[in-house]
Amino acid sequence: MLYRRFGRTGLQMPVFSCGGMRYQHKWQDVPLSEVPDEGQQNLEATIRRALEVGINHIETARGYGSSERQLGLILPKLPREKLIVQTKIGPSDSPDEFTKAFEESLSRLQLSSVDLLAVHGINDQQTLDQTLRKGGCLAAARNIQRRGLARHIGFSTHASPEIILKAITHDVDGGFDYVNLHWYYIYQRNWPAIAEATRRDMGVFIISPSDKGGMLYDPPARLCELTAPLHPIVFNDLFCLTRSEVHTLSVGAARPSDFDRHLEALPLLTEAQRILEPIEKRLRDAYEQAVDAPLRDPFSLPLPMCHDTPGNVNIPTILWLRNLVAAFDMRKYGTMRYNLLGNGGHWFPGKQVNQLDGIDFAKLCADSQVAPRLRGLLEEAHTLLAGEQIKRLSQQ
Repeated sequence: MLYRRFGRTGLQMPVFSCGGMRYQHKWQDVPLSEVPDEGQQNLEATIRRALEVGINHIETARGYGSSERQLGLILPKLPREKLIVQTKIGPSDSPDEFTKAFEESLSRLQLSSVDLLAVHGINDQQTLDQTLRKGGCLAAARNIQRRGLARHIGFSTHASPEIILKAITHDVDGGFDYVNLHWYYIYQRNWPAIAEATRRDMGVFIISPSDKGGMLYDPPARLCELTAPLHPIVFNDLFCLTRSEVHTLSVGAARPSDFDRHLEALPLLTEAQRILEPIEKRLRDAYEQAVDAPLRDPFSLPLPMCHDTPGNVNIPTILWLRNLVAAFDMRKYGTMRYNLLGNGGHWFPGKQVNQLDGIDFAKLCADSQVAPRLRGLLEEAHTLLAGEQIKRLSQQ
């Protein structure tokens, strides 16, 4: 295993982390009496496999159903000094509730402290304010740290780059020591946030590069052709890890064997640039051939935020998903994400295309090349991607 210094925490972090959101028995917070023996055995086998290959960072959250409770049955049996344990607590208006939730997490994990505590889901202005205001959740987290219950404080986010940068650059209450955020080949918007985190010597953890990064465990044939001779997972891992600013990638393992494909990337890192160059060129060429120039970066278009758009339609995200299907045939991924719109809350905001009548697209979009086409593009995307509604995993 390869290890990288996790910013100012000083922790030697494995470049792959054992994310705790898929090996648990259930997304609902069920008591241990409802966890079948085979479910617990699978979790424990997954943890032991992670440690066997050198992945000693175990990452979970209070909101991951039965994950913490189940981990509490195995973590106390392992050498504590060899583990890096992280949990995450969602922000709230009450810092006391935040502290109480953390203390309950610690009890479920059956540990006296964790190495990393994150405010889970600074995704919009409200959750940012709940966290950063005087006496808010960041202050509560620092109090937890002073009590010796957590060594380092960070945050996780699915927010816009603007919100993420506000959190990263916040200096009151000590600011944050690390950040969990999204950045991978198909979604590179957050690089300025990573660069700023690096300037501040913060640890950088990449969330879900194989699932939210394109459902790469079940990739379309077109994408496999473009990333050959590498599997899309291996390509994406190398793409991320060639950047020294990135310290670790989450592997949301559901079973012990899920680490195997990722491990293929490690011996290739020394020659990654040579291997990646022709693959990235093929991917760029395919994207440019499939998507007209004005539409290639939907997030840079002069469009309002979804909450300021009629019908709350998340136009940039919908155009982005359409582009991924057009260029890489990522229809399964696009369908999954599109049908989450309307059910994702602040984790994945906005809605799908519902009612477009009465919208003045020329007024909505200041780009004269794109505005006349917007209605047709959104209708095309809806026809392409609409299906049965999807809920967040925690709501299923």
